[in-house]
Amino acid sequence: MDQVSSDGFLDNVFALSDNNTDVKTEVVAGITTFMTMAYIVIVNPAILSDAGMPFEGVFIATVAGIILGTLCMAFLTNYPFALASGMGLNAFFAYTVVGQMGVAWQVALGIIFIEGILFIILSVTRFREMVVNSIPMCLKAGISTGIGLFIAFIGFQNAGIIQPYEATMVTLGEIFSGEGLVAAVGLVAAGIFYVRKVKGALLLGIIVATLFGFINGVTSLPEGIAAAPSMADWSEVLFELDIGSVFQFGMIAVIISFLFVDLFDTAGTLVGVSQQAGYLDEEGNLPKASRALLSDAIGTTGGALFGTSTVTTYIESASGVAEGGRTGLTGVVVSGLFFLTLFFRPLVEMVPGAATAPALILVGALMMTNITKIEWDDFSEVLPAFLTMVVMPFAYSISDGIAVGFIVYPLIKLFTGEGDEVHWLVYVLGILFVTYFLWFRI
Repeated sequence: MDQVSSDGFLDNVFALSDNNTDVKTEVVAGITTFMTMAYIVIVNPAILSDAGMPFEGVFIATVAGIILGTLCMAFLTNYPFALASGMGLNAFFAYTVVGQMGVAWQVALGIIFIEGILFIILSVTRFREMVVNSIPMCLKAGISTGIGLFIAFIGFQNAGIIQPYEATMVTLGEIFSGEGLVAAVGLVAAGIFYVRKVKGALLLGIIVATLFGFINGVTSLPEGIAAAPSMADWSEVLFELDIGSVFQFGMIAVIISFLFVDLFDTAGTLVGVSQQAGYLDEEGNLPKASRALLSDAIGTTGGALFGTSTVTTYIESASGVAEGGRTGLTGVVVSGLFFLTLFFRPLVEMVPGAATAPALILVGALMMTNITKIEWDDFSEVLPAFLTMVVMPFAYSISDGIAVGFIVYPLIKLFTGEGDEVHWLVYVLGILFVTYFLWFRI
């Protein structure tokens, strides 16, 4: 009786029936998303510690930022998207702003806070929603497919299957031993489970890979199970941001760089994962886009106060969507599990990156299906979509892929007599992207 009433309560809060899902599916989706992005609680502190920030303090701040952003997304939008400190943005924070430019990490946090406030304003005024919904359908398909390629590329890297090589930039690594073999076993297992329509196929693939890792020494037993967080450690980064010095040292250009990259990383992830989940309407627009973007902005602002870099929507959310996650309950599960990492970090560290790689690769395969939404008979639609999808993994940047698409699409349409079909905002964004590349990147 209690179970029935509990399910009924969650159904009312998250509209599970309306979204053709149930509690079990959402829980499995949440666990899968958590497993595929759990690496961030170790990787983000490791990167930001290179900027002089204390590892343990950033670890707690990272978890706090995840919980704030993901719960905002869950309850403001009822979407199954998880948020965390963005990879790439944290590297820009640590190695460019702090490392190369010599900005104190406290000032860098102040930059992130101001960026978050600006994003809140832009989200409330629906400007960010206009940007997301102005993306042409061919670019939306290209973005979704490109993210699939990108996330698969990350999976191959995590497994050591794709490795750097001086002569050709990348090359095939070892797949019959070590991490590569663990990932291969997990990928085959997850593929079999998925084909046989077993619930939790991706999660089961992660578990199989982790267990197989004990055989060849990739997975190690944790030294312990529980490890209580220290508030004293968190106090070293909590509310330590320096806002006043941001304007004193003329950091406007850096703020704009963070704004630009974060805006289109988030827009690309939302469009790509939303298309995979079936959220886009007949016109290709994302309902509740402004709320989703507001959640992202709140996460970024809160993350800066907590002591971490830009919080953004994670492409690993696609793994939960692939498991059937369709509501904010998925995000609530993700948040709860990350809260537990504060106390059971050794168990999270036990799962090797090679074990989560199969989920990312399989999700990449699933997102490739969006390539069918491109009008292949119209090359003015094909080329921008193609460039968008291939630049993402080649340049290792979602925002750069979007930028190239936004530059090429209006140019081709304009000079082939179809310029009147292009939304005016696309022209504006194309000009801004050219300016961005010339001013900030080159």
